[in-house]
Amino acid sequence: MYNVDEIDPNALFQKGTSPHGRSTRAPAVGVNGMVASAHPYASQAGLDVLRDGGNAFDAAVAVAAMLNVAEPYMSGVGGIGIAMVYVAKEKRTRILNFSGHAPNAAQPEMYDNINSETGPISPLIPGNVSGWLTMHDTYGSMSLSRVMRDGIRYADEGIALSPFNADMIEENLVRIDRFETSQNALVVERRGLSAGSIFRQPDLAKTMAEISEGGQKEFYEGKLGDRIQDGLKKSGGIISREELAAYRAYWQEPISTNYRGYEVRVAPPNSSAFQILETLNILSNFDDLPYGSSDTLHKLVEAVYIAADDRAKYAGDPNYIDIPLDRLLSAEYAAERAAGISMLETSGPPAERWNRSRVDHPPAGVKAQYATGLTTHFVTADTEGNVVTITQSLGSAFGSAVVAGGTGVFMNNMCKWFDIDPDSDSPNLIGPGKQQDFCIAPAQIYADAGDGSGDKKIRLSISTPGSWGILHTTAQMMHNHIDGGLNVQEAIEAPRFRHYDTGMLLLENRFPERMREDLARRGHRVHVAPDWHNAVGGGQGIQFTDHGTMLGGADPRRDGVAMGY
Repeated sequence: MYNVDEIDPNALFQKGTSPHGRSTRAPAVGVNGMVASAHPYASQAGLDVLRDGGNAFDAAVAVAAMLNVAEPYMSGVGGIGIAMVYVAKEKRTRILNFSGHAPNAAQPEMYDNINSETGPISPLIPGNVSGWLTMHDTYGSMSLSRVMRDGIRYADEGIALSPFNADMIEENLVRIDRFETSQNALVVERRGLSAGSIFRQPDLAKTMAEISEGGQKEFYEGKLGDRIQDGLKKSGGIISREELAAYRAYWQEPISTNYRGYEVRVAPPNSSAFQILETLNILSNFDDLPYGSSDTLHKLVEAVYIAADDRAKYAGDPNYIDIPLDRLLSAEYAAERAAGISMLETSGPPAERWNRSRVDHPPAGVKAQYATGLTTHFVTADTEGNVVTITQSLGSAFGSAVVAGGTGVFMNNMCKWFDIDPDSDSPNLIGPGKQQDFCIAPAQIYADAGDGSGDKKIRLSISTPGSWGILHTTAQMMHNHIDGGLNVQEAIEAPRFRHYDTGMLLLENRFPERMREDLARRGHRVHVAPDWHNAVGGGQGIQFTDHGTMLGGADPRRDGVAMGY
């Protein structure tokens, strides 16, 4: 038995760390609109749309298009995602699912750990275009040509690379160069590639121009769709023309829980976001979770272990499996699991299920620190009160590394995120037309409106990329805000942890040594990461204050920038 000394709660990310309180930069501020994304080009494109009279839905499409240009290794036309939108005039939160599905020809026997992550049979049916344009068709106010204008222009003329851009592109050339169409899609001077280099994607510019003119019908059913499917088929792909033409995004209702008086809303399965709700439900059984306490950190890690194991055990395509959400998200179940948490020793991370740890290994030839460019998260808000929260992905950096013909479109490699052992009992086993256990988890937090109506008002939009780490990074940022009282920028910047199926608990070095040692004494396998490490995600968020204003937060672990006006 160990006697664990409490540290001063302010010893972790203490107030006064910088002139901005607990964050290295001030949150963006605004009254009329706000955009927070993973790249300055994208945030600027979204803000310009808002300034020109567009709404949050218009701005979201502008951001999404520009992200394909400014960080093509994270997301794009060939990717998939999920949106959570708050529609002010309807006082309604909706989920738009564009997470694609496995090709109808997909069978477990076809895949191994190499061809499921690189090459022509690794993509799911791409959903992003249908997601962006379904949202725009339903709620947008500007023409599609205006909304996509900046993305098209910069794809053609080029962007100036950031250091992170340059490193990600250079490191992943080893995969891209395997495919001639992929080599041709990227125009950049390879000698001396570095920050400030000009990077162009002229084929992508033409493709996005066609989408801006013909909409999703052109991408899925038109001549552009013909070229995409034909390019994939020639490279050895298995997506049929018919299933590409038939794909459409679809609307869902969110699921939610109450945490400390706030309503936390997330996407339902096939999103894995119920893990966030289960984590919070377990934590709600502890009356006192002082921010910066070793005991609090231990409880948070243990709650994450429990919820992560349940997600791995049950999650998959809800059209094929029964996920017992009523039980997993019940107060009784949370109380039972919370009561089993020992304050003296860890229960340990969940045992490996279904051989899932393979998804976190770097693709062949790529260093680990450059293999995690799989996903991006952004949020937009307007003066009417509309809020759009989107996480979208290619799977790995540059997805499958395959460009569909001469379209400039890098296709996702999301088949990597299925289980592929034909003898496995995994609920996430790949199969014809199946959706996967999708770690993407956009989230919003609501509070009582306070006017006696019983209505809810949005308090915070927040999430992150980061593979399976999304599901505990997001819970940590919520804890930072709700239990710790941190503003959105502080909540994003605060030190974070991530666990792996190997048993490793990765903590950023900004966790005080005393806290790290305390966790180790309780049996955690602690590994120390650099002060700012992108393995723990790259969160973005918008906080809505009681003053009727907005605070924008963006993660310095990547190229995140928030802008308001």
